Amino acid sequence: MKNIVILISGRGSNMEAMVRAGLPAKVAAVISNRADAAGLKFAVQSGVSAQTVDDREFSSREAFDAALAKAIDAHSPDLVALAGFMRILGGDFVRRYSGRLVNIHPSLLPAFPGLHTHRRALQEGVKLHGCTVHFVTPQVDHGPIIVQAAVPVRIGDTEESLAARVLRQEHRVYALAARWFVEGRLVVENGVVSVSGSDVAQAVLAEE
Repeated sequence: MKNIVILISGRGSNMEAMVRAGLPAKVAAVISNRADAAGLKFAVQSGVSAQTVDDREFSSREAFDAALAKAIDAHSPDLVALAGFMRILGGDFVRRYSGRLVNIHPSLLPAFPGLHTHRRALQEGVKLHGCTVHFVTPQVDHGPIIVQAAVPVRIGDTEESLAARVLRQEHRVYALAARWFVEGRLVVENGVVSVSGSDVAQAVLAEE
C-alpha cells in the first residue's frame, strides 16, 4: 500500500477530507509548520502520525526545508500533498519530490496565483471561479494541472460565500486526484496531465 504524507498549516480541512475518503493508500503522517494547527488534533484522533516542524525555529528556508524533508522521508512517502501549507518551498525541496508533490490552489490556474484569490476573482468580475489540483514545480502556483472544479460566481457573492462553495469542491477533487495518483493512473506528457483508463472528466462544473 502506498503512503501519503500531508502538509498543513491550519485547520486542514482538505487533509481531513482526504483521510475520510477511503483511499487505497495509507495517510502515513500529517506534518505542520505550526504546533497550534487545528488539523493536528484531527490527525491524532484518526490514528495518523502527527508532527510539527516549526519554521520559526530555523534560521533559513534551506534549513527548514532540510528538516521538513527529513521528517517526510521517515514515512517513505509515495505522495506528498500540500493542504493549506502556508510556506513557499525552495527549488531543491520541490525537485526532491518531483512527480509526487501535489498542491490544491483556490483558483482556476493559471488565473489568480498567490493569495486573496476569492477577493481578486470578485474584483475582476469573473463568472466562473474554482480550484485546481496540480503537480508542484519550483514556480509558485504553477505546474501540470491534474483536475479543476469550477463554481458559478453569483450576484451578491462575498469572499466568504464564494470561498465556502469553492472549498466544498476542493474537498471533492483533491481526494479524487490523490486516488488517481495512488492507483497509478496519472500520465504527464509535455506538461499535460491525463488520466488513464475509461473516459475521465478532469474538469468539474458544480451547479451550486
